[in-house]
Amino acid sequence: MGAYLLFAVGFTAIHAAAYVLAGVVALAVSKDLYAAKDRVLDFLHDMSDPVESRHVQRTFLPAQLLRGLLMAVVLFPVLGALSEMSFALRTVFFASLTFVYLEVASSIPFSTNIEGYVYMKARYRRLPSVWKLYLEVILYSLLLGFAASWLLF
Repeated sequence: MGAYLLFAVGFTAIHAAAYVLAGVVALAVSKDLYAAKDRVLDFLHDMSDPVESRHVQRTFLPAQLLRGLLMAVVLFPVLGALSEMSFALRTVFFASLTFVYLEVASSIPFSTNIEGYVYMKARYRRLPSVWKLYLEVILYSLLLGFAASWLLF
C-alpha cells in the first residue's frame, strides 16, 4: 500500500510540474489562442480578461492535482510491468500513453484530436493553431514521460 501511495503522490507532483512548465513555454508562443476577443479558441476563458483569468488561476492547480491522482491510480495494475522495463522503454511508454490517450485519441472534441477533426468547425482546426497546441502537449508528454520514468522507478 505504501508503494502505491508514494507512486500516486510522486506521479501527481510530476504531472502538475510538467503541465505547468509545458504551459508556460507554450503560452509564450500561443497567446493568440488564449487571450483577446479575437482569439482562436474563443470557447475557452479569455486570459486577457481579469475575471476569467482569475477563475483559471484559482482552479487550474487543484484540477491538475486531481487529474494527476486519477491518472496515477489507473496505472496501479501495471506498476510491476513498468518496473521491469528499461528506462528508455518506460519513458516511451509514459510519453506516448500521455500523448495518445490524453490528446490524440481523447473522446472530447478538440483542435488536436480525432474527435475534433470529426466534430469541430474548421476555424478551430486551423493549421498554425494546431501546431502551437501540439507544442504544448508534446512538451508535456516528454517531460512527464522522462520525469516519471526517472524519478518513480
